[in-house]
Amino acid sequence: MQSGAFLIAVFEFVLLLFSLSVHECAHAWMASRLGDQTARQMGRVSLNPMDHVDPIGTLLFPALIIFGPFIGLNFFSGMLVGWAKPTPVLTRNFRKIVRDDNLTTLAGPASNLLLVLVAFLVLVFISVAVPDGRPLVLSTFLSVFQGGLVLGVPSGLQALLLLFTLAILINLSLCFFNLLPIPPLDGSRVVRNMLPYNAVQVYDRIPIWGSYLLMIFLGRYILMALLGPSLGLVYWALTHI
Repeated sequence: MQSGAFLIAVFEFVLLLFSLSVHECAHAWMASRLGDQTARQMGRVSLNPMDHVDPIGTLLFPALIIFGPFIGLNFFSGMLVGWAKPTPVLTRNFRKIVRDDNLTTLAGPASNLLLVLVAFLVLVFISVAVPDGRPLVLSTFLSVFQGGLVLGVPSGLQALLLLFTLAILINLSLCFFNLLPIPPLDGSRVVRNMLPYNAVQVYDRIPIWGSYLLMIFLGRYILMALLGPSLGLVYWALTHI
């Protein structure tokens, strides 16, 4: 069980790096499409994690979440998220500033939902194309969240099942987390664009340490409340498609 849990942790860390890169690349790509080439000129329209890495949000914080339980640090368990280096955007380059800024902002969470859909479709394909595929998919879906692996499955197939099951978990987590209206998360930028001028001034004065505390404490409980029903819906869909 311990070796299975560690393998899951390694997959989680690699998938989180990739998913964060897709998220930031989506911001940069959308900004470029809408007229702001700042991020493209800085090489941010890229899936290379090195172009997006933030030492705390991409490496340290996720490592504590994912590998912490192996050394007795369980405080962050159940909050599989992180963040990358913010994508630079100059809104004055947009034709319609508020609309295009919102579209650029929401492109990140939308890219995570797209990855969820791709992973779900792969699991559906395995359910149909592999002998006894549906029981394998469903048992893997359940066992992964208990920190174990399904025994007796060929290693290649098990790696695929593990990869795409965790891709659903991680990208749902990133989508929900980034939509929280806490600076500097994506949801805060959309909310900011809706506020009157005086409220924006107050909103912008939220200290960064306050934002981090809100992300860690409030974000954890919101994620746990949203992820349970969402993963249950995915599991139900896998049993009926």
